[in-house]
Amino acid sequence: MSMTNPPQVLSAEVTAMLIACETAIDDGKQISRQSRRDKEFPFQNWFKARLEERKIYFDEPGRNMYPDFRLVHMPLGYELKGLGYPGRVNDYDCNSQIPHGVYRGREIIYVFGRYPANPDENSYGVYDLVLCHGSFLNADNSYVHKNKSVRGMGSFGDLLLRDRKMYVAPTPFGLLDGVERQMTSILPAAWAVSDSLIPVGELVRTETDRLMTGYYFDLTTSKLQATYTENPSAGQQHHFIAYRSSRQPAVTLRQEEDR
Repeated sequence: MSMTNPPQVLSAEVTAMLIACETAIDDGKQISRQSRRDKEFPFQNWFKARLEERKIYFDEPGRNMYPDFRLVHMPLGYELKGLGYPGRVNDYDCNSQIPHGVYRGREIIYVFGRYPANPDENSYGVYDLVLCHGSFLNADNSYVHKNKSVRGMGSFGDLLLRDRKMYVAPTPFGLLDGVERQMTSILPAAWAVSDSLIPVGELVRTETDRLMTGYYFDLTTSKLQATYTENPSAGQQHHFIAYRSSRQPAVTLRQEEDR
């Protein structure tokens, strides 16, 4: 991170974005879609409008771009995850990119927003938002996703077997209590945040005892087996603080058996 962009500058951007989204919701600015088949981009376009209202410059998002919105004037990006409710909200498909706190020198903020799963109209509201630093979901930034392939499958040995990894990660709605129907940001405890937001929870995530290093898939039995190694950072705690503009309710980390 450059000296001109210390954590307080980045936290000020996230704080301003959370307030802008909350204001838009209070003002009745809704998600708009072209038709019922338009499911992928309406929430992203709603968030894009908030950036444009604030005159924040960003690289135009693309289908395979990560994160979705890469800010031009600071090393920060927003990755959008829209969740229809009622529906699946405790975890989400990451497709080909696991959560990152830092990716190619850029701090990553995940924006989880819930909205009606099957609205009757083409305009509908946002229920709640969580702007979450990626390291809250995964503290390891070293893993690099790559798809590989090997030829030799089939009766004649000329079929190509492609290894295309897909990932599923928890959402803040699955990890936390107290974020439903609220506008919340979750940032590293080391990031200073202005008085415009109130801390509503201290969150601690502890690293696991072992790390997955590989997997083996038996084509004859369809059995998938993982391999592990000891985590050199086992037991290390990562501290975060939840913020919002109002004090209630408190945000707490769910017990693992309750997730």
